[in-house]
Amino acid sequence: MKNVQRFVGRAIGLSIGFIVALLSCQEGPGDDARQVNEYPFISPDYRFVTIPVNIAPLNFTLPGSSALRVDFLLGDELLFSANRGKKQTDFSLRTWRKMLAKAKDRTITVQIWAKNDEGWSRYKPFTIDVTGDSIDATVVYRLIEPGYGMWNRLTINQRNLSTFEERVVFDNSLVGNGCMNCHVFLNYSPARFMMHVRKKNGGGTIIADGESIVKVDVRNPFTGQSVTYPHWHPGGRYIAYSSNDTQQFFYAHSDQRIEVYDRSSDLVIYDIQENRLLADSLFNDATYWETFPAWSADGKWLYFCRAQAIDSLDKRITTLKYRLCRTAFDENTGRLSHRVDTLTIAGEEEKSVSFPRISPDGRYLLYTLSDFATFPIWHKEADLRMIDLNTGESVDLSTVNSDCAEGYHSWSSTGRWIVFSSRRDDGLYTRFYFAYFDRNGKVHKPFILPQQNPEFYHLFLKSYNIPEFVNGEIQLTPYEWKEGVNGSLVVPKNSVNE
Repeated sequence: MKNVQRFVGRAIGLSIGFIVALLSCQEGPGDDARQVNEYPFISPDYRFVTIPVNIAPLNFTLPGSSALRVDFLLGDELLFSANRGKKQTDFSLRTWRKMLAKAKDRTITVQIWAKNDEGWSRYKPFTIDVTGDSIDATVVYRLIEPGYGMWNRLTINQRNLSTFEERVVFDNSLVGNGCMNCHVFLNYSPARFMMHVRKKNGGGTIIADGESIVKVDVRNPFTGQSVTYPHWHPGGRYIAYSSNDTQQFFYAHSDQRIEVYDRSSDLVIYDIQENRLLADSLFNDATYWETFPAWSADGKWLYFCRAQAIDSLDKRITTLKYRLCRTAFDENTGRLSHRVDTLTIAGEEEKSVSFPRISPDGRYLLYTLSDFATFPIWHKEADLRMIDLNTGESVDLSTVNSDCAEGYHSWSSTGRWIVFSSRRDDGLYTRFYFAYFDRNGKVHKPFILPQQNPEFYHLFLKSYNIPEFVNGEIQLTPYEWKEGVNGSLVVPKNSVNE
Protein backbone atom coordinates (compact mmCIF):
# COMPACT_ATOMS: atom_id res chain seq x y z
CA MET A 1 0.00 0.00 0.00
CA LYS A 2 2.82 2.34 0.92
CA ASN A 3 4.52 1.57 -2.39
CA VAL A 4 1.34 2.45 -4.23
CA GLN A 5 1.06 5.74 -2.29
CA ARG A 6 4.70 6.52 -3.06
CA PHE A 7 4.10 5.84 -6.78
CA VAL A 8 0.96 8.00 -6.89
CA GLY A 9 2.72 10.81 -5.04
CA ARG A 10 5.68 10.65 -7.37
CA ALA A 11 3.37 10.69 -10.41
CA ILE A 12 1.49 13.71 -9.06
CA GLY A 13 4.79 15.47 -8.43
CA LEU A 14 5.98 14.78 -11.95
CA SER A 15 2.68 16.00 -13.39
CA ILE A 16 2.83 19.22 -11.40
CA GLY A 17 6.44 19.71 -12.53
CA PHE A 18 5.42 19.17 -16.15
CA ILE A 19 2.59 21.68 -15.84
CA VAL A 20 4.87 24.24 -14.23
CA ALA A 21 7.46 23.72 -16.96
CA LEU A 22 4.77 24.05 -19.64
CA LEU A 23 3.45 27.25 -18.13
CA SER A 24 6.95 28.66 -17.88
CA CYS A 25 7.49 27.89 -21.58
CA GLN A 26 4.29 29.75 -22.39
CA GLU A 27 5.15 32.66 -20.09
CA GLY A 28 4.97 35.87 -22.06
CA PRO A 29 6.02 39.46 -21.46
CA GLY A 30 4.53 41.43 -18.60
CA ASP A 31 3.76 45.09 -18.18
CA ASP A 32 7.35 45.67 -17.15
CA ALA A 33 8.75 44.76 -20.59
CA ARG A 34 11.40 47.25 -21.69
CA GLN A 35 10.20 49.58 -24.42
CA VAL A 36 12.57 49.74 -27.41
CA ASN A 37 12.04 52.79 -29.60
CA GLU A 38 13.03 51.07 -32.86
CA TYR A 39 11.67 48.49 -35.25
CA PRO A 40 12.73 44.86 -34.74
CA PHE A 41 15.29 43.54 -37.27
CA ILE A 42 13.37 40.40 -38.12
CA SER A 43 14.73 37.77 -40.49
CA PRO A 44 13.64 37.57 -43.23
CA ASP A 45 12.71 41.23 -43.41
CA TYR A 46 8.93 41.44 -43.90
CA ARG A 47 8.52 44.89 -42.37
CA PHE A 48 6.36 47.34 -44.33
CA VAL A 49 5.93 45.04 -47.32
CA THR A 50 2.84 44.54 -49.48
CA ILE A 51 1.81 40.91 -49.92
CA PRO A 52 -0.87 39.13 -51.98
CA VAL A 53 -3.82 37.61 -50.19
CA ASN A 54 -2.84 34.13 -51.43
CA ILE A 55 0.84 34.04 -50.41
CA ALA A 56 2.33 31.36 -48.13
CA PRO A 57 2.91 32.24 -44.43
CA LEU A 58 5.64 34.78 -43.72
CA ASN A 59 7.44 32.98 -40.90
CA PHE A 60 10.26 34.96 -39.33
CA THR A 61 12.62 35.09 -36.36
CA LEU A 62 14.41 37.83 -34.45
CA PRO A 63 18.13 37.01 -34.27
CA GLY A 64 19.54 37.07 -30.73
CA SER A 65 16.20 36.32 -29.07
CA SER A 66 15.26 33.15 -27.19
CA ALA A 67 11.50 33.69 -27.31
CA LEU A 68 8.97 35.85 -29.12
CA ARG A 69 5.44 37.02 -28.71
CA VAL A 70 3.91 38.38 -31.90
CA ASP A 71 0.47 39.99 -32.14
CA PHE A 72 -1.21 40.55 -35.50
CA LEU A 73 -3.85 43.26 -35.33
CA LEU A 74 -6.41 44.69 -37.72
CA GLY A 75 -7.09 48.07 -36.21
CA ASP A 76 -7.89 47.26 -32.57
CA GLU A 77 -8.89 43.68 -33.34
CA LEU A 78 -6.42 40.95 -32.43
CA LEU A 79 -6.31 38.54 -35.37
CA PHE A 80 -3.74 36.15 -33.96
CA SER A 81 -1.19 35.99 -31.17
CA ALA A 82 1.88 33.81 -31.42
CA ASN A 83 3.03 33.72 -27.79
CA ARG A 84 4.14 30.16 -27.06
CA GLY A 85 7.70 31.00 -26.15
CA LYS A 86 9.17 29.99 -29.50
CA LYS A 87 11.93 32.03 -31.10
CA GLN A 88 10.19 32.06 -34.50
CA THR A 89 6.68 32.18 -35.89
CA ASP A 90 5.19 28.98 -37.25
CA PHE A 91 1.79 29.55 -38.82
CA SER A 92 -0.56 26.79 -39.82
CA LEU A 93 -1.89 27.32 -43.35
CA ARG A 94 -5.45 27.46 -42.02
CA THR A 95 -4.68 30.20 -39.49
CA TRP A 96 -2.64 32.23 -41.98
CA ARG A 97 -5.25 32.04 -44.75
CA LYS A 98 -8.05 32.99 -42.39
CA MET A 99 -6.07 36.01 -41.19
CA LEU A 100 -5.20 37.23 -44.71
CA ALA A 101 -8.77 36.75 -45.94
CA LYS A 102 -10.00 39.02 -43.17
CA ALA A 103 -7.26 41.58 -43.85
CA LYS A 104 -7.73 41.65 -47.64
CA ASP A 105 -7.10 45.16 -49.02
CA ARG A 106 -6.31 46.37 -45.51
CA THR A 107 -3.27 46.80 -43.27
CA ILE A 108 -2.07 44.43 -40.55
CA THR A 109 -0.13 45.85 -37.60
CA VAL A 110 2.55 43.56 -36.16
CA GLN A 111 3.58 44.01 -32.52
CA ILE A 112 6.63 42.06 -31.33
CA TRP A 113 7.96 41.30 -27.85
CA ALA A 114 11.32 39.52 -27.66
CA LYS A 115 13.11 37.80 -24.77
CA ASN A 116 16.86 37.63 -24.22
CA ASP A 117 19.21 37.44 -21.21
CA GLU A 118 18.04 40.85 -20.02
CA GLY A 119 14.37 39.92 -20.10
CA TRP A 120 11.51 40.97 -22.36
CA SER A 121 11.54 43.95 -24.72
CA ARG A 122 8.69 45.53 -26.66
CA TYR A 123 9.53 46.95 -30.11
CA LYS A 124 7.85 49.56 -32.26
CA PRO A 125 5.05 47.95 -34.31
CA PHE A 126 5.36 47.71 -38.08
CA THR A 127 2.75 47.10 -40.76
CA ILE A 128 2.10 44.65 -43.60
CA ASP A 129 -0.33 45.60 -46.38
CA VAL A 130 -2.49 42.81 -47.82
CA THR A 131 -3.72 43.32 -51.36
CA GLY A 132 -6.50 41.43 -53.10
CA ASP A 133 -4.35 41.34 -56.25
CA SER A 134 -3.43 37.66 -56.09
CA ILE A 135 -0.10 36.32 -57.25
CA ASP A 136 0.19 33.48 -59.80
CA ALA A 137 -0.09 29.96 -58.43
CA THR A 138 3.45 28.80 -59.19
CA VAL A 139 6.98 29.98 -59.80
CA VAL A 140 9.43 27.80 -61.76
CA TYR A 141 13.19 28.15 -61.33
CA ARG A 142 16.55 26.44 -61.59
CA LEU A 143 18.59 25.46 -58.51
CA ILE A 144 22.30 25.66 -59.18
CA GLU A 145 25.60 26.08 -57.34
CA PRO A 146 26.49 29.77 -56.89
CA GLY A 147 29.90 29.51 -58.60
CA TYR A 148 30.98 28.79 -62.14
CA GLY A 149 32.25 25.20 -62.09
CA MET A 150 29.32 23.12 -60.80
CA TRP A 151 26.73 23.56 -63.55
CA ASN A 152 26.43 19.76 -63.81
CA ARG A 153 24.45 19.46 -60.55
CA LEU A 154 21.13 21.18 -61.01
CA THR A 155 17.38 20.77 -61.10
CA ILE A 156 14.38 22.65 -62.47
CA ASN A 157 11.88 23.07 -59.62
CA GLN A 158 8.39 24.46 -59.15
CA ARG A 159 7.04 26.02 -55.97
CA ASN A 160 3.41 26.52 -54.96
CA LEU A 161 3.30 30.16 -53.81
CA SER A 162 0.30 29.60 -51.52
CA THR A 163 2.02 26.80 -49.62
CA PHE A 164 5.55 25.56 -49.03
CA GLU A 165 5.17 22.67 -51.47
CA GLU A 166 8.14 22.33 -53.82
CA ARG A 167 8.58 19.70 -56.51
CA VAL A 168 11.38 18.80 -58.91
CA VAL A 169 10.27 19.17 -62.52
CA PHE A 170 13.47 17.78 -63.98
CA ASP A 171 16.80 16.55 -62.59
CA ASN A 172 19.80 16.63 -64.90
CA SER A 173 21.27 13.55 -63.20
CA LEU A 174 18.69 11.56 -65.20
CA VAL A 175 20.39 12.50 -68.48
CA GLY A 176 24.09 12.40 -67.72
CA ASN A 177 24.33 15.67 -65.75
CA GLY A 178 24.14 17.88 -68.82
CA CYS A 179 23.36 21.56 -68.43
CA MET A 180 19.68 22.60 -68.44
CA ASN A 181 18.77 26.22 -68.93
CA CYS A 182 16.38 28.85 -70.23
CA HIS A 183 12.97 27.42 -69.41
CA VAL A 184 10.19 29.57 -70.88
CA PHE A 185 6.38 29.30 -70.99
CA LEU A 186 3.68 30.22 -73.47
CA ASN A 187 1.36 32.74 -71.85
CA TYR A 188 2.05 31.38 -68.33
CA SER A 189 0.75 27.92 -69.26
CA PRO A 190 2.21 24.98 -67.28
CA ALA A 191 1.43 22.70 -70.25
CA ARG A 192 3.32 24.54 -72.99
CA PHE A 193 6.93 25.32 -72.25
CA MET A 194 10.47 24.62 -73.39
CA MET A 195 14.05 24.45 -72.18
CA HIS A 196 17.48 23.53 -73.50
CA VAL A 197 19.33 20.38 -72.45
CA ARG A 198 23.06 20.19 -73.22
CA LYS A 199 24.49 16.71 -73.06
CA LYS A 200 26.81 14.42 -74.97
CA ASN A 201 25.17 12.44 -77.72
CA GLY A 202 21.66 13.76 -77.72
CA GLY A 203 21.02 17.25 -76.35
CA GLY A 204 18.60 19.72 -77.88
CA THR A 205 15.73 22.12 -77.36
CA ILE A 206 12.90 20.32 -75.54
CA ILE A 207 9.41 21.65 -76.33
CA ALA A 208 6.37 20.45 -74.38
CA ASP A 209 2.96 20.96 -75.98
CA GLY A 210 0.27 19.54 -73.75
CA GLU A 211 1.11 15.87 -73.33
CA SER A 212 3.69 15.58 -76.14
CA ILE A 213 7.41 16.33 -75.89
CA VAL A 214 9.57 17.08 -78.94
CA LYS A 215 13.36 17.47 -79.07
CA VAL A 216 14.45 19.92 -81.76
CA ASP A 217 17.92 20.74 -83.05
CA VAL A 218 17.57 24.52 -83.06
CA ARG A 219 20.77 26.06 -84.44
CA ASN A 220 21.58 29.30 -86.15
CA PRO A 221 21.61 28.60 -89.94
CA PHE A 222 24.40 31.14 -90.47
CA THR A 223 26.81 30.04 -87.74
CA GLY A 224 25.72 26.58 -86.59
CA GLN A 225 25.65 27.85 -83.00
CA SER A 226 23.13 26.42 -80.55
CA VAL A 227 20.50 28.90 -79.39
CA THR A 228 19.63 30.28 -75.98
CA TYR A 229 17.63 33.07 -74.24
CA PRO A 230 14.23 32.09 -75.73
CA HIS A 231 11.02 34.08 -75.65
CA TRP A 232 7.70 32.61 -76.83
CA HIS A 233 5.52 34.71 -79.12
CA PRO A 234 2.07 35.28 -77.52
CA GLY A 235 0.39 33.78 -80.59
CA GLY A 236 2.08 30.45 -79.82
CA ARG A 237 3.56 29.76 -83.26
CA TYR A 238 7.04 31.29 -82.89
CA ILE A 239 9.90 31.28 -80.41
CA ALA A 240 12.65 33.92 -80.70
CA TYR A 241 16.20 33.00 -79.69
CA SER A 242 19.68 34.41 -79.69
CA SER A 243 22.71 32.30 -80.60
CA ASN A 244 25.65 33.27 -78.41
CA ASP A 245 29.36 32.46 -78.37
CA THR A 246 29.74 32.85 -74.61
CA GLN A 247 33.09 33.10 -72.84
CA GLN A 248 34.31 33.82 -69.33
CA PHE A 249 37.48 35.07 -67.67
CA PHE A 250 38.58 35.64 -64.07
CA TYR A 251 39.80 38.92 -62.64
CA ALA A 252 43.25 39.04 -61.05
CA HIS A 253 42.91 42.48 -59.40
CA SER A 254 39.27 43.35 -58.82
CA ASP A 255 36.49 42.96 -56.28
CA GLN A 256 34.61 41.26 -59.12
CA ARG A 257 35.25 37.51 -59.39
CA ILE A 258 34.41 36.73 -62.98
CA GLU A 259 33.23 38.23 -66.26
CA VAL A 260 30.89 36.35 -68.58
CA TYR A 261 30.50 37.86 -72.04
CA ASP A 262 29.67 37.09 -75.68
CA ARG A 263 32.18 37.17 -78.52
CA SER A 264 29.26 37.18 -80.95
CA SER A 265 25.48 36.83 -80.80
CA ASP A 266 22.64 36.88 -83.33
CA LEU A 267 18.85 36.48 -83.55
CA VAL A 268 16.85 33.59 -85.02
CA ILE A 269 13.16 32.58 -84.91
CA TYR A 270 11.77 29.06 -84.79
CA ASP A 271 8.41 28.45 -86.51
CA ILE A 272 6.85 25.57 -84.56
CA GLN A 273 3.95 25.10 -86.98
CA GLU A 274 6.19 24.71 -90.06
CA ASN A 275 9.24 23.29 -88.25
CA ARG A 276 11.54 25.85 -89.83
CA LEU A 277 14.21 28.25 -88.66
CA LEU A 278 13.92 31.85 -89.83
CA ALA A 279 17.14 33.88 -89.96
CA ASP A 280 17.82 37.28 -91.45
CA SER A 281 21.30 38.44 -92.45
CA LEU A 282 20.59 41.87 -90.91
CA PHE A 283 20.52 40.27 -87.46
CA ASN A 284 23.32 37.81 -88.24
CA ASP A 285 26.24 39.88 -89.47
CA ALA A 286 29.53 40.83 -87.82
CA THR A 287 28.67 44.50 -87.34
CA TYR A 288 26.38 44.14 -84.33
CA TRP A 289 25.72 41.60 -81.60
CA GLU A 290 22.06 41.00 -80.73
CA THR A 291 20.81 39.13 -77.68
CA PHE A 292 17.94 38.77 -75.13
CA PRO A 293 14.90 38.84 -77.49
CA ALA A 294 11.51 39.65 -75.95
CA TRP A 295 8.13 39.99 -77.68
CA SER A 296 5.74 42.84 -77.04
CA ALA A 297 2.43 41.89 -75.45
CA ASP A 298 0.60 42.10 -78.79
CA GLY A 299 3.35 40.21 -80.66
CA LYS A 300 3.91 43.00 -83.18
CA TRP A 301 7.37 43.98 -81.96
CA LEU A 302 10.52 42.14 -80.99
CA TYR A 303 12.64 43.90 -78.39
CA PHE A 304 16.29 42.94 -77.97
CA CYS A 305 19.68 44.22 -76.81
CA ARG A 306 22.31 45.24 -79.35
CA ALA A 307 25.98 46.20 -79.11
CA GLN A 308 28.56 47.33 -81.61
CA ALA A 309 30.92 44.41 -82.22
CA ILE A 310 34.46 44.91 -80.93
CA ASP A 311 37.74 42.93 -80.93
CA SER A 312 40.00 41.91 -78.04
CA LEU A 313 37.21 41.78 -75.49
CA ASP A 314 39.45 40.64 -72.68
CA LYS A 315 41.21 44.01 -72.89
CA ARG A 316 38.25 46.20 -73.87
CA ILE A 317 35.39 44.55 -72.02
CA THR A 318 34.39 47.77 -70.24
CA THR A 319 33.64 49.38 -73.62
CA LEU A 320 31.03 46.75 -74.49
CA LYS A 321 27.63 48.47 -74.10
CA TYR A 322 24.28 47.01 -75.12
CA ARG A 323 21.46 49.33 -76.17
CA LEU A 324 17.75 48.60 -76.00
CA CYS A 325 16.28 48.12 -79.50
CA ARG A 326 13.14 46.89 -81.22
CA THR A 327 11.94 45.94 -84.68
CA ALA A 328 8.51 45.20 -86.15
CA PHE A 329 7.38 41.59 -86.70
CA ASP A 330 5.02 40.17 -89.35
CA GLU A 331 3.24 37.20 -87.80
CA ASN A 332 1.97 35.99 -91.19
CA THR A 333 5.44 35.60 -92.70
CA GLY A 334 7.55 35.26 -89.55
CA ARG A 335 9.83 38.03 -90.79
CA LEU A 336 11.42 40.89 -88.90
CA SER A 337 11.50 44.41 -90.28
CA HIS A 338 14.78 45.86 -91.54
CA ARG A 339 14.15 49.04 -89.57
CA VAL A 340 15.66 48.94 -86.07
CA ASP A 341 14.63 51.52 -83.47
CA THR A 342 16.97 52.30 -80.57
CA LEU A 343 15.24 53.36 -77.37
CA THR A 344 17.37 56.04 -75.76
CA ILE A 345 16.77 56.57 -72.07
CA ALA A 346 18.06 59.78 -70.52
CA GLY A 347 21.07 59.24 -68.27
CA GLU A 348 21.61 55.65 -69.41
CA GLU A 349 23.42 56.22 -72.70
CA GLU A 350 26.74 54.90 -71.35
CA LYS A 351 25.26 51.88 -69.58
CA SER A 352 24.48 48.34 -70.77
CA VAL A 353 20.97 46.84 -70.97
CA SER A 354 19.99 43.19 -70.36
CA PHE A 355 16.77 41.13 -70.09
CA PRO A 356 14.02 43.41 -71.48
CA ARG A 357 10.56 42.19 -70.39
CA ILE A 358 7.23 43.78 -71.36
CA SER A 359 4.28 43.88 -68.93
CA PRO A 360 1.20 41.83 -69.97
CA ASP A 361 -0.74 45.01 -70.76
CA GLY A 362 2.08 46.18 -73.06
CA ARG A 363 2.64 49.46 -71.23
CA TYR A 364 5.79 48.93 -69.13
CA LEU A 365 9.24 47.62 -69.98
CA LEU A 366 11.38 46.16 -67.20
CA TYR A 367 15.10 45.55 -67.74
CA THR A 368 18.47 45.26 -65.99
CA LEU A 369 21.09 48.00 -66.26
CA SER A 370 24.80 47.54 -65.57
CA ASP A 371 28.00 49.40 -66.40
CA PHE A 372 29.04 47.14 -69.29
CA ALA A 373 28.77 43.69 -70.91
CA THR A 374 25.82 41.34 -70.85
CA PHE A 375 25.87 39.14 -67.75
CA PRO A 376 24.67 41.39 -64.91
CA ILE A 377 24.50 38.78 -62.13
CA TRP A 378 28.28 39.21 -61.66
CA HIS A 379 27.99 43.02 -61.55
CA LYS A 380 27.34 44.48 -58.09
CA GLU A 381 26.15 47.73 -59.68
CA ALA A 382 23.43 45.98 -61.73
CA ASP A 383 19.96 47.33 -60.95
CA LEU A 384 16.45 46.96 -62.28
CA ARG A 385 15.01 49.75 -64.40
CA MET A 386 11.54 50.34 -65.85
CA ILE A 387 10.09 52.71 -68.42
CA ASP A 388 6.52 53.60 -69.31
CA LEU A 389 6.31 52.89 -73.05
CA ASN A 390 3.35 55.26 -73.38
CA THR A 391 5.20 58.29 -72.01
CA GLY A 392 8.88 57.29 -72.25
CA GLU A 393 9.32 58.22 -68.58
CA SER A 394 11.22 56.12 -66.05
CA VAL A 395 9.40 54.44 -63.16
CA ASP A 396 10.95 54.80 -59.71
CA LEU A 397 12.44 51.46 -58.60
CA SER A 398 14.45 52.76 -55.64
CA THR A 399 12.44 50.53 -53.28
CA VAL A 400 13.50 47.43 -55.24
CA ASN A 401 17.22 47.86 -55.87
CA SER A 402 20.08 47.14 -53.45
CA ASP A 403 23.86 47.51 -53.22
CA CYS A 404 24.29 44.03 -54.76
CA ALA A 405 23.35 42.64 -58.14
CA GLU A 406 19.73 42.50 -59.29
CA GLY A 407 19.42 40.30 -62.37
CA TYR A 408 16.79 38.17 -64.08
CA HIS A 409 13.13 39.13 -63.65
CA SER A 410 9.64 38.41 -64.96
CA TRP A 411 6.07 39.70 -64.72
CA SER A 412 3.07 37.95 -63.25
CA SER A 413 0.16 37.20 -65.60
CA THR A 414 -1.81 40.17 -64.22
CA GLY A 415 1.13 42.57 -64.35
CA ARG A 416 0.63 43.35 -60.66
CA TRP A 417 3.67 41.40 -59.45
CA ILE A 418 7.35 41.26 -60.36
CA VAL A 419 9.72 38.47 -59.37
CA PHE A 420 13.45 39.11 -59.64
CA SER A 421 16.76 37.58 -58.59
CA SER A 422 19.09 39.39 -56.21
CA ARG A 423 22.32 38.78 -54.32
CA ARG A 424 21.50 41.34 -51.63
CA ASP A 425 21.65 38.80 -48.79
CA ASP A 426 25.35 37.95 -48.90
CA GLY A 427 26.67 38.95 -52.33
CA LEU A 428 27.09 35.32 -53.38
CA TYR A 429 23.81 33.38 -53.38
CA THR A 430 20.97 34.43 -55.65
CA ARG A 431 17.50 34.55 -54.05
CA PHE A 432 14.04 35.50 -55.34
CA TYR A 433 12.14 38.59 -54.30
CA PHE A 434 8.59 39.62 -55.12
CA ALA A 435 7.43 43.23 -55.47
CA TYR A 436 3.90 44.58 -55.86
CA PHE A 437 3.33 46.94 -58.81
CA ASP A 438 0.09 48.76 -58.07
CA ARG A 439 -2.43 50.36 -60.43
CA ASN A 440 -0.90 53.79 -59.87
CA GLY A 441 2.46 52.64 -61.23
CA LYS A 442 4.14 52.43 -57.82
CA VAL A 443 6.50 49.57 -56.94
CA HIS A 444 6.36 48.50 -53.30
CA LYS A 445 9.07 47.10 -51.01
CA PRO A 446 9.98 43.53 -52.10
CA PHE A 447 9.92 40.41 -49.93
CA ILE A 448 11.84 37.15 -50.27
CA LEU A 449 10.24 33.84 -51.30
CA PRO A 450 8.73 32.62 -47.99
CA GLN A 451 10.00 29.40 -46.42
CA GLN A 452 8.51 27.37 -43.57
CA ASN A 453 11.75 27.65 -41.61
CA PRO A 454 12.78 31.34 -41.47
CA GLU A 455 16.44 30.28 -41.12
CA PHE A 456 16.26 28.29 -44.37
CA TYR A 457 18.37 30.69 -46.42
CA HIS A 458 21.23 30.55 -43.91
CA LEU A 459 21.45 26.79 -44.42
CA PHE A 460 20.60 26.24 -48.11
CA LEU A 461 23.70 26.17 -50.35
CA LYS A 462 22.24 26.67 -53.82
CA SER A 463 21.24 29.70 -55.85
CA TYR A 464 17.80 30.31 -57.32
CA ASN A 465 18.01 31.06 -61.03
CA ILE A 466 15.60 32.25 -63.78
CA PRO A 467 12.26 32.74 -61.96
CA GLU A 468 9.17 32.43 -64.17
CA PHE A 469 5.52 32.73 -63.10
CA VAL A 470 3.09 29.98 -64.15
CA ASN A 471 -0.68 29.71 -63.72
CA GLY A 472 -0.60 26.17 -62.35
CA GLU A 473 1.57 23.14 -61.76
CA ILE A 474 3.58 21.37 -64.44
CA GLN A 475 2.13 17.87 -64.67
CA LEU A 476 4.95 16.19 -66.60
CA THR A 477 7.16 14.05 -64.38
CA PRO A 478 10.97 14.00 -64.42
CA TYR A 479 10.88 10.56 -66.07
CA GLU A 480 8.56 11.76 -68.83
CA TRP A 481 11.06 14.57 -69.41
CA LYS A 482 13.83 11.98 -69.52
CA GLU A 483 12.00 10.08 -72.27
CA GLY A 484 11.67 13.32 -74.25
CA VAL A 485 15.35 14.18 -73.86
CA ASN A 486 16.38 10.69 -74.93
CA GLY A 487 13.96 10.67 -77.85
CA SER A 488 14.73 11.24 -81.52
CA LEU A 489 16.00 14.64 -82.66
CA VAL A 490 13.86 16.71 -85.02
CA VAL A 491 15.89 18.78 -87.50
CA PRO A 492 14.08 21.92 -88.73
CA LYS A 493 14.19 23.33 -92.25
CA ASN A 494 16.19 26.52 -92.70
CA SER A 495 14.68 29.66 -94.18
CA VAL A 496 17.41 32.27 -94.65
CA ASN A 497 16.77 35.84 -95.75
CA GLU A 498 19.94 37.29 -97.24
